[in-house]
Parts: sequence; structure tokens; C-alpha cells
Amino acid sequence: MSLVFALADCNNFYVSCERVFDPKLEGKPVVVLSNNDGCVVSRSNEARALGIKMGAPVFEISSLIKKHGIKVFSSNYALYGDMSQRVMECLSGFAKDVEVYSIDEAFLDLSGFAHENLSDYGQRICSTVKKWTGIPLSIGIAETKTLAKIANKIAKKSPDSKGVFDLTGPFCKDKALLMTAVSDIWGVGSSYSAFLERNGIKNALLLRDADAALKAGIKRKMGVWGARIIDELKGISCYSVETRPQPKKGITASRTFKHPVENLKELKEAIATYISVGAEKLRDENAVTSSISVFLMTSRFKVEDFYYNLKTSELPVATSDTGELIGYAVRCLEEIYKKGCMYKKAGIMFKDLSRSCIQLSLFDKRDRKRSERLMQTLDAINLKMGSGTVSYAATAPGKVKSWHTVFEKRSPLYTTNWEQIPQVL
Repeated sequence: MSLVFALADCNNFYVSCERVFDPKLEGKPVVVLSNNDGCVVSRSNEARALGIKMGAPVFEISSLIKKHGIKVFSSNYALYGDMSQRVMECLSGFAKDVEVYSIDEAFLDLSGFAHENLSDYGQRICSTVKKWTGIPLSIGIAETKTLAKIANKIAKKSPDSKGVFDLTGPFCKDKALLMTAVSDIWGVGSSYSAFLERNGIKNALLLRDADAALKAGIKRKMGVWGARIIDELKGISCYSVETRPQPKKGITASRTFKHPVENLKELKEAIATYISVGAEKLRDENAVTSSISVFLMTSRFKVEDFYYNLKTSELPVATSDTGELIGYAVRCLEEIYKKGCMYKKAGIMFKDLSRSCIQLSLFDKRDRKRSERLMQTLDAINLKMGSGTVSYAATAPGKVKSWHTVFEKRSPLYTTNWEQIPQVL
């Protein structure tokens, strides 16, 4: 049985989520902003046509926003996460194996659908997802994941494809690879693309057909990864659909502050909040950490006053207990805090994650069983009643925080908050 992969990618996902609950936005320029309403992280095709670039700072496009009446939204990650789950559940009905690659992308194993017209099948997937969730898709179909990525890009750009492009046919493959810049190949980063271009490889077709000497150089520079990319471009599959997500090697929680923070007490509140977020992710992974790092930094744009520092603490016993981790983090923060600095960003990192049995210390006095029950209760309440319903006093719950992430233009939590469910009047 020949292998066939499909990459389903939600179009302008964050914008599409906003349009599901406000149909008046269809056909109008819309942008969604990053944390603290800083930069553009999603844009509609209409906004793109006006020249708005991905990552553009909002203050630089304020005149365009006013001139063209562009609708602007703050990021609404709870809504986007829930809509993503709905899309993925819908996709799972069209393939035996589905790999959730990102919040808006999934690989489908269509190897058992050789009897189907793959383009028609892709159209059926798109129409069903749009009908059931309101989210538009583009689908690329090919014999490998790398080729499916290329096919997906063509599906997005070509109006004739109607959102689906099948690259399994023998006649269109060379043209598609010729149209694909080497920097647009899945897995080829900026440094590798610069190396390839210096060696005369400007597109995917030239990379696939590179001579033996050049292939040897690519393998020396890019390792096994480079050799696999070439094989994938040839239609030799090196990567299967991963139905089980790979365990995380580390967890980071950090934010850029809307306004600089100098006060140590406020920084402790921020760090305690990030620890709470990170510890919850740890427990979701059924993991514990034996290493915690805390970092502080001022604005990068004030070079003369720039300050950055990081402190790592190795824990005597690996843990995922929020309260215990807050204690370690606060001590790390106190060591790197420098009075008089106006901090623009802070964060925490968990490393050396483990999912096996915890090695206890001979001198450990903490009741680990009690700690585990407490965390289970904490997570259960917050899952049922909403994130942050129960939190540690160190996070200063209920207090107006100057360091808190700003979402001034955020839409309602249509699907995750009973009080904000859309009403039909």
C-alpha cells in the first residue's frame, strides 16, 4: 500500500475564529494582535492585501487601521484552543491516524484511501470542517509530509485549487518543486537556506536533484536531517504520522510586560503566576522537574541600561508541586534582582523533566502523598470552575496588576465561559 499524507491547515486561524462568531467580519480586513496588543500575529487576506506584514508592530500600522477601518482584536487563546480541538475532532473522522502538528495544522494518513479521488476527498474534508466548525481549511496531499507541506502552500495561493492540491500525480510535481523556494521547504531554516543558496540551490527541485558531491556536502552541513529532506522530496517517506505527541523536554512560561516593572514585590507576583502556569503544564504531562530557572531582563532597545540575568536552582527532589516551586523561584528571583532596573520581561523555565518514579532525598521532610492529592484537587477545581478559580496567595489573586498581560480588544470567551455564550436576540 502506497503512503499518502494530507496536511490540513486552518486559513488565517485566529482571524477565522473571530469571524465564526461575528459573520459581519467576512470580507473585511481583520488583524489579531500578540500579547499586550503589540504585534500582528494573524491577518485576513484583505488585511494582507493592504500591505500589513506578519509581526508588524501595531503602532506602525495605526494610520492604515484608521484609514481602512481595519478590525483589530486582542489574542483570545482560550477561544482559539477550544476551536482548534473542535477542528481536530472533526478531522479525526476522515483518517485512521491524525497528528495534531500545531494549533491550526494536522497531518492525516490517507494511505487507505487510494480508491478515492483524493482531491474530491480533500474537498469533502474542507466542506465538512467548515460546516461543523465554521473554520476554512487548505489541504495539501502528497506521498511524504514534506511534499504535503509544499502542496498545502500551493492550495492556499492558487484560486484554481479551491483549497485542495493533490501532488501525488506524476506531472505537476516538478513544477511545484520549481515554484518552491528552498527557504520555504519544511525543516530548512534561515542558516541552512543561506548555505544551500550559496551552493546554487534556489528551489526544491534543485535540492531534490542535487548531484552526489553536493548531497555529501549537504549531509555534512545538515546531518541526517538534510538527507531525509532530499529523500522526502523524492517521494521517499521518512516521517510517519505521530499519533502520540512527543513528551516535552522543558517548559517555559514568560511574558513581556505592557509597562516596565521595578518593584520586587510585583516581580514576585509575576514569577509566582508563571510558576502556577508552568506547574499545571507539568502535571498535564505527568512530569516533574528537577531544575528551575528564573530570568529577568530590561528593554533590549535601551542598550546603555540593558540588564539580563538568569538563576538556575537544582532541586533536591523532583516535583510538580506549585507551592514548592514558587518557593524555589522566589529565592532565585531575589538573587538576580537588581534595584533601580525597569524590567520589561520575566519568566521561568523547567528543565530535566522526568516521568518516572521520583527519587526521594534522605532528608526530605515534605509529605509527597499529601502534595500530590492537593495538586490533583487544585487542578480538578480549576478545570471544572475555570482557570485561576483557586490560586496561591503569592500570585496576588484579584489584585489589579501593572505587569499583567493586556488584552484591551479581546472578544468574548464564546465557547469556554457560560456567561459569555453568544445570544440570539
